[in-house]
Amino acid sequence: MNTEAKLRKLEGILQDVGKAVVAFSGGTDSAFLAAAARRAPGTDVLAATAVSATLTGEEKKAAVRLAKKIGIRHVLLRTDEFKDELFTVNSAERCYYCKKIRFKALLEWAAARGYHRVIEGSNIDDDRDYRPGRRAIAELERVSSPLKEAGLTKAEIREVSRRWKLPTWNKPAAACLASRIEYGLALTPERLKQVEEAERFIRALCKGQLRVRHHGTLARIETGPEWIPVLAKPVTAGKIARKLKRLGFHHAALDLSGYRMGSLNLDLGK
Repeated sequence: MNTEAKLRKLEGILQDVGKAVVAFSGGTDSAFLAAAARRAPGTDVLAATAVSATLTGEEKKAAVRLAKKIGIRHVLLRTDEFKDELFTVNSAERCYYCKKIRFKALLEWAAARGYHRVIEGSNIDDDRDYRPGRRAIAELERVSSPLKEAGLTKAEIREVSRRWKLPTWNKPAAACLASRIEYGLALTPERLKQVEEAERFIRALCKGQLRVRHHGTLARIETGPEWIPVLAKPVTAGKIARKLKRLGFHHAALDLSGYRMGSLNLDLGK
C-alpha cells in the first residue's frame, strides 16, 4: 500500500472514531496525528498534554505553540506518576506503569467531558524498539493507535508532515526525562530536574541528538559522533564538568560511542 492509500485509510479510521482526545506530546507522531484528525471531515477532537516532572518546561511550551499552529483545541492535564511506587522504583517496566497511569487519567478526564475515546501516535516502526508502554496501551480498550492501524511508517509520517508544513517533520526523536535515569535508581523529580538542567546547558554547545544519562553520581553524556571532539575540548569539557558538579553530579563522562536510542536498555539485553 502506498502512502496516499495509507492516508485515505487513516482518514477513514479517524472518521469512524469521530469524537476523541489526542494524546499530544508535541513530537513528530502526535503532531501529525493531531493535524490529520483536524483535517478529517466529521471529527471532533482536542489535544491533551500530560504534564508532570517527566516533561521539561521547554517541551510544555513547545506543545502549546504547536497545538495553536495546528489549530486544535489543547489542554494541559496534570498527572502524578510519582505517587505510584511501581513507577518510581524504576524497573525495566517503568514505561508500562507510566503509560498505564497517564492513559487511565486521560481516559477518565476525557469521559467526564463526553470524549469516550483517546487516540495516540504509535506507528508501525515502534515495534522495532523495546517499548513496554505499548502493552499498556493495548490493554486499554478505549485507546487506539490510528497511525499504526493505517500502516504508516516514521519516514512516511515525516514526509507528509513536511508536505503539510508541520514544523515537527524533521524533529529529532525524543523521550521523556525518566528514560535518562538508570534502571533501579529511584525516580524523583529532583533527579529529573538534574537531567533537564544538564541537557539545557550542554544543548547550547552542540546540535542534534543529546542525552544526559543519570547513573547516580555519574552523568554520562551521549551526543552525535561529530560533536564528541567539540565537547571534549579542554575549555568546553571544563565548563560542562563544573556545571554538572553544581547540579550534584560528582563525575561527568562523555560516551565515545555517541548517541544511541535506548542505550540504557543494553543492560537488559534489549
